Amino acid sequence: VEVCRSKGWTGVTVTHPYKTAAAAYAGDGMLPELRGLGASNTLVFGPPLTGYNTDFTGFISAWQAEMDRAPGHVAMAGAGGVARALGPALARLGATEIVIWDRDRTRAEDLAALIGPAALVVPVDEAEDAVRRADGLVNATPMGMREYPGSAFDADLIGPQAWAFDAVYTPTNTRFLQDAAAAGLQTLSGFGLFQHMAIRSFHAYTGIMPDADAVLLLLDALKPD
Repeated sequence: VEVCRSKGWTGVTVTHPYKTAAAAYAGDGMLPELRGLGASNTLVFGPPLTGYNTDFTGFISAWQAEMDRAPGHVAMAGAGGVARALGPALARLGATEIVIWDRDRTRAEDLAALIGPAALVVPVDEAEDAVRRADGLVNATPMGMREYPGSAFDADLIGPQAWAFDAVYTPTNTRFLQDAAAAGLQTLSGFGLFQHMAIRSFHAYTGIMPDADAVLLLLDALKPD
């Protein structure tokens, strides 16, 4: 990041696993309404240095554009950088409960404290019950990426829920989303989030908000296999 700044770049986009480090780097430069998230995926060098989280704003926008329901009871695997955006975004969208599990229990508890009363932490070995009674499932882990094949959710547990979201977008149609679609769930892909993030990143870098309807169609050309 320092090398990019020294070369006169406008800013950089930051992804897994450096989003919490990016927020720490931005420090007081994080937008006030986003400081509590503890994660940033977009740094604009300015001056002043400003940290954004387009995972948060992009997810809200993608949900409002593509989903026709309230989140309801949510079961979320993972409590890392992207989860620190998704959890508060789901709460903002009206989720009545967000059950979280992570191999790092402390990280999950920290996220639950950030989200507030709607959040509940369970041990990994108790996640199955949360999945079965959820209205929606969220994968906020790297599981499903080409580097981390597989799924954070057992296919046998998918079916009673109404919707599923996977933060992974390379590949777009992850095993988790395939299982969810086959079970009849409404799905929202990580690429949908990526498209809405891109619009907000452009706005952060330029100060110009593009026409979302037109740009979303153009961004379809970037869809990975």
